[in-house]
Amino acid sequence: METFPSFLWILLLLVCMMGEGACARHAEFVECNESDRKALLDFKEGLVDRWDRLSSWQGSKCCQWWGIDCDNKTGAVIAVDIHNPAVDFGSSFSRYGFWFLGGEIRPSLPKLKSLRSLDLSFNTFNAEFLISFRLIISESLENLRYLNLSNAWFKESNIPQTLGNLSNLQVLDISTSFANVTVDNLEWLSGLVSLKYLAMNGVNLEKVGVGWVKALNKLPSLTELHLNDCQLSSLMYFLPSVNLTSLAVLKLRNNNFNSELPNWIVNISSLITVDLSFCSLNGRIPHSFSELPNLQCLKLSGNLNLSASCSQLFRGSWKKIQILDLAVTKLHGRFPFSLGNMTSLVYLDLSDNFVEGSIPSYIGRLCNLQYIDVSFNNLTEGLPELLEFESCPCRSPLPRSKFFASKASGLAGKLPNWLGHLKSLVVLDLSHNKIEGPIPSSFGNLQRLSELRLYSNRLNGTLPDGVVLLSELTFLNVAANQLTGVISETFFSRLGKLKFLILSANSFISSVNSDWVPPFQVSYLYMGSCILGPPFPTWLRHQKEITNLDFSNASISSSIPSWFWDISGNISLLNFYHKCLDRHLPNPLSIAPCAIVDLSSNLFKGIVPLPSVIIEALDLSNNQFSGYIPENIGEIMPNLLLLSLSSNRLTGAIPTSLGKMLSLDVIDHSRNNLTGSMPSTIGNCQGLSVLDLQQQLIWWDSKIFGKVNLYLVYGGFWLIGSYIKHYYQENLVVNVHGQFHKYTKTLSLLTSIDLSRNNFHGEIPEKLTKLVGLLVFNSSENHISGQIPQSISELHQLLSLDLSSNRLSGPIPPSTSSLTFLENLNLSDNNLSGTIPYSNQMSTFNASSFAGNPGLCGFPLDMKCLRDDSNNGGSKDGSYDGEKDEVDDGNGFFDNWLDLSIGLGFAAGLLLPFLIFLIKRSWGGVYFAFVDWIVDSLSSMTNRIATGRRIQHSSYSFLFLL
Repeated sequence: METFPSFLWILLLLVCMMGEGACARHAEFVECNESDRKALLDFKEGLVDRWDRLSSWQGSKCCQWWGIDCDNKTGAVIAVDIHNPAVDFGSSFSRYGFWFLGGEIRPSLPKLKSLRSLDLSFNTFNAEFLISFRLIISESLENLRYLNLSNAWFKESNIPQTLGNLSNLQVLDISTSFANVTVDNLEWLSGLVSLKYLAMNGVNLEKVGVGWVKALNKLPSLTELHLNDCQLSSLMYFLPSVNLTSLAVLKLRNNNFNSELPNWIVNISSLITVDLSFCSLNGRIPHSFSELPNLQCLKLSGNLNLSASCSQLFRGSWKKIQILDLAVTKLHGRFPFSLGNMTSLVYLDLSDNFVEGSIPSYIGRLCNLQYIDVSFNNLTEGLPELLEFESCPCRSPLPRSKFFASKASGLAGKLPNWLGHLKSLVVLDLSHNKIEGPIPSSFGNLQRLSELRLYSNRLNGTLPDGVVLLSELTFLNVAANQLTGVISETFFSRLGKLKFLILSANSFISSVNSDWVPPFQVSYLYMGSCILGPPFPTWLRHQKEITNLDFSNASISSSIPSWFWDISGNISLLNFYHKCLDRHLPNPLSIAPCAIVDLSSNLFKGIVPLPSVIIEALDLSNNQFSGYIPENIGEIMPNLLLLSLSSNRLTGAIPTSLGKMLSLDVIDHSRNNLTGSMPSTIGNCQGLSVLDLQQQLIWWDSKIFGKVNLYLVYGGFWLIGSYIKHYYQENLVVNVHGQFHKYTKTLSLLTSIDLSRNNFHGEIPEKLTKLVGLLVFNSSENHISGQIPQSISELHQLLSLDLSSNRLSGPIPPSTSSLTFLENLNLSDNNLSGTIPYSNQMSTFNASSFAGNPGLCGFPLDMKCLRDDSNNGGSKDGSYDGEKDEVDDGNGFFDNWLDLSIGLGFAAGLLLPFLIFLIKRSWGGVYFAFVDWIVDSLSSMTNRIATGRRIQHSSYSFLFLL
């Protein structure tokens, strides 16, 4: 929505008009320069043209060839433009579509002595490209004014510094999105004295350091600078003199400056567009931005530690501002009256901040507004109806006296009707705030509105009739509110352009005829928790373009009709959770590749169905499936991330083919009737995070852990692909602080492994102690034998360790006393022996942690240890370490003397100044003034350091991703 025309396009027009007349439009009247024609044909010989893009490059009339422009008098070639045309079409093909050129640059190119414009962008030249191009530049391209090499190579390479020889160059674009292109220094830029446009997006400038600012400051003619994604980490805060007096566009998006905004940027009065989004900036947003006389676009989003007060920041003039993007910063406070003075504003994004209070009626003056996003803030409600504009809001604001009078009256507010007066609005996003009340009927006046997002608020009432009139609406999301009412065919009659319909987590009731044909073809249809049944919605059969379908908990109690599986082949997200659907499912399931399928908590029967294509997640839990888990399940779905078959009636063994699911994150086979051993192939699943086998007769081999990385149990919301998997329902009981806690939906708070109450055999694998992030480990009530690994101390984060009721033997490793975070320990009912290492953290546990081990001795047990059984934990006579040790190592006298010396020194340091000040009182005032100054300085320094290190953790709600 940026309205400022890029200097690049203006220059392109100038290039075409260079010389004494127009070029391409009159090429048929121009005789081709013969030497240039031969040079072009030789240049063509070095190219690989698989799609015959240069088929017109034949014959004698080279000025009519595709991509060639000539001087209309001399016939000399002045422009060669063979960029990939797929980019112009917005191609989504892999790598710039199918029309890219390859090959090498032949040395014939410098023979085009009059060449002023060269565009080779978005092609795929080989590794020799830059080598040959470096030679070409060094020879003869002194007339070149426009050079575009963006995205013209793949492999690692360095930008040739010989580019600095092109003293007449005005436009240079060497951006890259794919290749690892680096630049060691930018000193060569000083040779480009005529440069007006520079784009190096994606080029690695990490080694340049702060020198990039100094190098660019030597280009006084520079008008546009594009250095997005350049891995810049240094931003010179102070610049003695600013020579960039012509700079209009400054784009440094997605770098890592980690500093405050320097003053020299806000002192460039020529600036029109500034984009410093996602640059790790901190400190305050300079208010002087508002006074830049030409500023039209300011983007500072994604700088989590960049802050400003709304009332102060928007108090400035902002004379020409059209685009203002301050999303995901620390903008706080209430909107001021002065916001209504920004009458040129077209785009406003203040999402994910700390803005509070009401939506001010003064926004109603901004009649040019097309985009408003104030989502994820603390907005409550709009202003009372008394504040509504009595005429067109663009004419005049309400008198302040009327505002304060109505505010003092304490009238209840609601979503304001005056939002319906912003007739230029295309996007309105007020989602995830605290807005209450009904949706105003005046929204029907927003005839240009394409996207309406109001989800996750406290809205009530029904969808107003005005929404029916929004014929341009493509995106409607009012999920997670308190809306009610009946949705009939009439409501959708004029919404023929809808592509995204998200009504979930409300109390809507669908009332349409069985033969209703919707006027829209949606891609995303989310109607979870709405009442759509009991019969399955027959109108769904007409939705041929649907890709995401959520009918979870939608009061449908019938079976899925067979026609549904005729349209399901395009669905990549299918959620029929908790609909009480019955009947057998087709096998194989018809679904889109890489889909996420949730058919849990229904009444499906029969064997486990498998999809016909590779998918990412399959949840069939809480049904009535029976029989074996298909042996070929791992071969059918090798890329699966989540597999949940829990709470069914499955029997038999776990198939070995699970080991072919190398990407598996979650396996939940709990609450079935499975038997046998855990297949060793499970060790191939190196990304496995959750393995839930509760209430199964499964035993394990200790070698399984050789490769399995059971590291993080995530729980909570599962972010899988582009969808938020709702709660993973494991049942984990953990003993923490001596109390048993059951973790289900809150398991995201725990990093744990629970293998308790199973039939596991073997030893505790040594590899387990490599999981340094582990907080809870519970393998109690199994048949685990062997010793506790000596390396158990490597689990520095461990909070709870329960190895009780097993067959462990040998001593307790002395290193366990170094587990400083350990809050719960249960080693009871084993065959452990030796002295308890009762020191440090181990001294916080009582006898119950060690009971039931006949061979253990030492405190806190009553069993005394023999003298030769002592170790780091017990005393030589078997008594508790806390008792006085009769053995003196010879250091006691030294320790006591050291303590005495420290005490005397401290006392002397305190008393000496007072003795001196009694003699000379005037010195006391000076001394204590000096002390106060030191304390104030240290306090101020500490505050600055703390402020600089604060990290804002944005709290997103992923329940409704769109």
